[in-house]
Amino acid sequence: MNTYSFTLVREESMREVGGMVRLWKHERTGAELLSICNDDENKSFGVAFRTPPKDSTGVAHILEHSVLCGSEKYPVKEPFVELLKSSLQTFLNALTFPDKTCYPVASCNLQDFYNLMDVYLDAVFHPRIDENVLRQEGWHIEADEPDGPWAFKGVVFNEMKGVYSSPDSVLMEECQHAVFPDMLYSLDSGGDPAVIPSLTYEAFREFHASYYHPSNARFFFWGDDPEEGRLAKVAEFIDPYERREVSSDVPLQPRLGMPRKVEASYAASEEEGGDKAHVAVNWLLCESRETEEMFVLNMLEHIISGLPGSPLRKALMDSGLGEDISGCGLEGDLRQAYFSMGLRSIDADKADEVERIMLDTLAHLSEEGVPAPAVEAALNSLEFMLRENNTGSFPRGLSAMFRSLADWLYDGDAFAPLAWEAPLASIKARLAAGEPVFEEAIRRWFLENTHRVTVLLLPDAGLAEARQAEEDARLEALRSSMKREERVRIVSLAAELRAAQEAPDSPEALDSIPSLDKEDLPRENKLIPCELERGEGLDVLVHELDTTGILYARYAFDLSAVPARLLPLVPLYARALTELGTKRRDYVELGFDISAQTGALGAGPVVLPHSADASVVSYLSLSGKCTAEKVERMTALMEEILFEPDFDNRERFAQMVLEEKARMEQSAVPSGHMLVNTRLNGRLSLVGRISEEMNGVNALFYARELSRRVEEDWSSVAADLRSLHEAIIRRDGLKLSVTGDAALIALSRGPLEGLARLLPSRPLPAAVLELAELPGAEWLSAPAQVNYTGLGLSMKGTGYEYSGSLAVIMRHLRMGYLWDRVRVQGGAYGCFARYGRSTGAFTFASYRDPNVAETLKVYRGTAEYLGNLSLSEADITRAVVGAIGDVDSYMLPGAKGSAAFSRWMSGETDEERQRIREEILATRLSDFHDFAPCLARALENAVPCVLGGSVAEAVAQAEGWTRTRVM
Repeated sequence: MNTYSFTLVREESMREVGGMVRLWKHERTGAELLSICNDDENKSFGVAFRTPPKDSTGVAHILEHSVLCGSEKYPVKEPFVELLKSSLQTFLNALTFPDKTCYPVASCNLQDFYNLMDVYLDAVFHPRIDENVLRQEGWHIEADEPDGPWAFKGVVFNEMKGVYSSPDSVLMEECQHAVFPDMLYSLDSGGDPAVIPSLTYEAFREFHASYYHPSNARFFFWGDDPEEGRLAKVAEFIDPYERREVSSDVPLQPRLGMPRKVEASYAASEEEGGDKAHVAVNWLLCESRETEEMFVLNMLEHIISGLPGSPLRKALMDSGLGEDISGCGLEGDLRQAYFSMGLRSIDADKADEVERIMLDTLAHLSEEGVPAPAVEAALNSLEFMLRENNTGSFPRGLSAMFRSLADWLYDGDAFAPLAWEAPLASIKARLAAGEPVFEEAIRRWFLENTHRVTVLLLPDAGLAEARQAEEDARLEALRSSMKREERVRIVSLAAELRAAQEAPDSPEALDSIPSLDKEDLPRENKLIPCELERGEGLDVLVHELDTTGILYARYAFDLSAVPARLLPLVPLYARALTELGTKRRDYVELGFDISAQTGALGAGPVVLPHSADASVVSYLSLSGKCTAEKVERMTALMEEILFEPDFDNRERFAQMVLEEKARMEQSAVPSGHMLVNTRLNGRLSLVGRISEEMNGVNALFYARELSRRVEEDWSSVAADLRSLHEAIIRRDGLKLSVTGDAALIALSRGPLEGLARLLPSRPLPAAVLELAELPGAEWLSAPAQVNYTGLGLSMKGTGYEYSGSLAVIMRHLRMGYLWDRVRVQGGAYGCFARYGRSTGAFTFASYRDPNVAETLKVYRGTAEYLGNLSLSEADITRAVVGAIGDVDSYMLPGAKGSAAFSRWMSGETDEERQRIREEILATRLSDFHDFAPCLARALENAVPCVLGGSVAEAVAQAEGWTRTRVM
């Protein structure tokens, strides 16, 4: 069959993807197109190029950013941002891997889908990528005067500085390089900040010319859009090209003949001293295209490390040598898979002992056999995951694309990674026949595998300062080597870039970006079924949806009686319910049973403001999901953890506390924007203050102190856990939410409501929460080369009354004013603003930002910007479309039930949401202007909070901020 210059190579009806799969080949260029036709309304498209780097300048990563900065057909500065402003997209991004670059989009609206596809195809094949684009997205010298001071700036440059400030990121990068020392995976495709300024414009252009050609492209489609339209659209862009041999093969890493050891360093704070090293042991495995073997390895990963009681994980944690597990586990996104695991926060001289424990544990499993419960748990977990196909907010189609690329990218079979039924059945048959599948895999891939590399990451308290000094010296040497006219030229180039960034796109250029009209938007919200049925002291929320045979159940236990001093303990208490064991059995056996009988079962706190008055709505969510035949077993597991928790296991709880502390410490820098935002909200509302106690800086401080208490005063900790249990697990105020089809709901309500009736009734008064006031202007100090700059303010008392138009205003601020000034001109990787509708809390925060004072100045100029803003009707329409896209975000069935329950708990009604939608659709320019003076009044009392290193320190000292040492 020949259609639109494509020839059909292969077709197959595939139950795993719910439709027909066809592979097409373009006659002129040899480009391949994988087309999956099914009934998923969330249509997905992607184009992937093999982009093997030759150095660590980050050219692949910088080009991924840059092609989205204008093209022949769409000559605006950033079509990507214009689409984010004005699309109903459910996914819009680009991703750089060590050997490929991918450009995926998704939308439920057919015309919007075509618009996204058109812009992306023009971007990759016809980008403008002039020198200013490289300077903005990659690197440039920021210089106001010929004689200094000078600085390197650039979006990717600053992004990668942030990456290199994270010990976890550094460890993963060093492990990959060590496992693949002889091929391109030994390079940093994202870019090493020390190497990025070596990238020339000529090399940048050449990289695009070499690899961004249809002969090196793989196109992917998924969903319910017409297949002919897919072929026609791609053909329109690639028909003008001729076939070309592209040298982009990804070679195999030759296997090492003996194990190796590698040492590297990370930037530590002075307070950490020299006692916090991190270690990971790494093995090179099979090619990722070996589908059945990869399934075996996926299950083996679950068996040895996937659960708290998994043998390898348990042996490492029981050793007491470290605080938490390190390494990425099974990495299958490269041509060859590898496995990486070890311990965080060890004494450096214990690395060999960690390796020995791992090898001894694996040898024991190989010789004595893998426990049958662990095998059952791994099988159920993998099969449930495959059948549910719950990709969260990530489109299912794009998940399928990345699975397919595991073989297809390397000139292999595009179909095989998608067809999981046969390999899964084969593994089941091998196990049923008595074949020691996992024991053999351990021997082959771990014990007898000489391609093993142990990476030890050592703390260096002076590394951050040394890196900055090296960067400054490099700039000074460069400046000193230049003649005056050359230095003047550098200043001129920096000014030219600023002028280009500040120049607005012409109305004609903006009009080239395809967008929907207001008339294309649904006038009414899509309602999620949510029926309230009141029983004997129990409110039951029923969400009748097609969940393909999976029940989603949730109990919500009232947290209002929890005293202030115990709030930081609630997240660990929630983990303890499923990870500490019960009086009936230990946490190892319990974990295997949960994994064997359910798709998931866990607990965690939820804190929301009530939509009417911002009063606190807080509950412990105990949620689970399972298939119909396992409803009673799941309910029995819930009963066991609620009625028979074991709060006497000091050793296991001590491990959990160390894990929690280590995870918060390791995420502090890479997720600094979230830590700052949580801290800011802690000053602006009681809901925010509670969240800060449970998840913010105070939670980290609590975890550090709790670790000491567990060792020195365990009885008081155990008493606190029991106090929480008494205050939380009771029938009073209990809510139950069930999501599934009618038959599933009918089947489940008896057991679930029966369990609720067994719970004790203990009417308790709400705790009076007297929480210490947080500092005002604050510097959260950490050894970071970049900053996370935040500003918090309250709209209460400013005269502002919430309208849905604020959703449009906030979107315009994020994707317009803040994007242009903080990201494009300032060089930060990202920036956002958020507003709490009922609390009135308004926060700004930037991400991997080289600046502090400049960014705060931008925040403080927001009201003036809005007050003087001039927008055309087309501009407003684009912002309205984007805001409606946020409101109508795509959700899978389980997420729908969860969202409906959350809305009900917070008092948010369908009528209120419809009113807000109508206000969004009716937004006018006057709404922007009317909001400005209210925001100006709030900004008068705004308080900054910044996480960062030396740049933040200088501002904090000059302004007299409070220093809070996070790391």
